[in-house]
Amino acid sequence: MDELDTALLAMLQEDAKQTNKELARRLHIAQSTCLDRVRELSRRGIVRGHHVDVDLKKIGRPVQAIVAVRLRPPDRAVIESFHAFVTSLPEVLSVFVMSGSDDFLLHIAVADNDHLSGFILDRLTQRKEIVDVRTSVIFNHFRRTVVTPLDPDNES
Repeated sequence: MDELDTALLAMLQEDAKQTNKELARRLHIAQSTCLDRVRELSRRGIVRGHHVDVDLKKIGRPVQAIVAVRLRPPDRAVIESFHAFVTSLPEVLSVFVMSGSDDFLLHIAVADNDHLSGFILDRLTQRKEIVDVRTSVIFNHFRRTVVTPLDPDNES
């Protein structure tokens, strides 16, 4: 990726609804060049889609938590089965398959603490392969909205 690709990537992450014409104008390049570059970023799998950022509070899901889960036995079939299960749950926003002491980290969002408790006790811990669950309530969540390549020459 060169400087133009990096700039395009940042601009698209800031606002994916910008037109090709606007992107080209802001970068001082031809519209055809801009369109070719965006298409190439998509073809290479760098740009994987366009997403909407939803305010969880405004859709009735203000309580967020990270749920750490350990499974036994730690084999492929158990991990794949659990992964399929949690990705089907509407409360789950993100699933991280981990190494180390936890097998999974789940980022969930629910209506209130009663729903959080019900999710953990009535749905999640009913799975026989789970040997440990730890829940941490999230007070604030900040997400970097623009991610650019790291310059290996400037890493410390």
